[in-house]
Amino acid sequence: MIGPDILYFVDGDGAVILIKSSFKKQGAMAMGFQIIPLNKEQFEPLFELDDEALKAHGAMRMIADEKPGFPCRVSLQDAEIGETVLLLNYQHLSVDTPYRSKHAIFVRQNGEQANLKPNEIPQPCLKSPVAVRAFDQSGMMLDADIAEGAGLAGLIEKLLGLPEAAYLHLHFARRGCFVAKVVGA
Repeated sequence: MIGPDILYFVDGDGAVILIKSSFKKQGAMAMGFQIIPLNKEQFEPLFELDDEALKAHGAMRMIADEKPGFPCRVSLQDAEIGETVLLLNYQHLSVDTPYRSKHAIFVRQNGEQANLKPNEIPQPCLKSPVAVRAFDQSGMMLDADIAEGAGLAGLIEKLLGLPEAAYLHLHFARRGCFVAKVVGA
């Protein structure tokens, strides 16, 4: 049974791998986490633009020529070779603090909106080092660290367990690109 004390992910062969969790937030009952992908609707109009109009938006159309290499922030999956993606600058932390931030992300033209279950970790996050950053309600960073593979779940648990943590942001550590927001489930 998959519940708030069980984390899981699907490996490249489709096998479900379960990890026992010990996540507790300051004396509360065991909780899990929810990874929230970006909403596809906000990017759909960009795919209708020509290359010049995209450039005016700080974006460009590309064709994926390797896998992995073009991780989509909507589907939370790597684009297939030959698939059309947009590379664009996205403001992922719209707060009135020094941590306000934007960075390059990929969005697949035909990618389906990810609908992750609680405690589910998308495959691209298990293949690369991921920086996890904890923020309070006002958008100030509380702590951050880097994890790889199955160690990501434990780091998410640890940082969500900080008493003042309101949410986390995941970033691919090598290039610094935003992946998704994480909240308690």
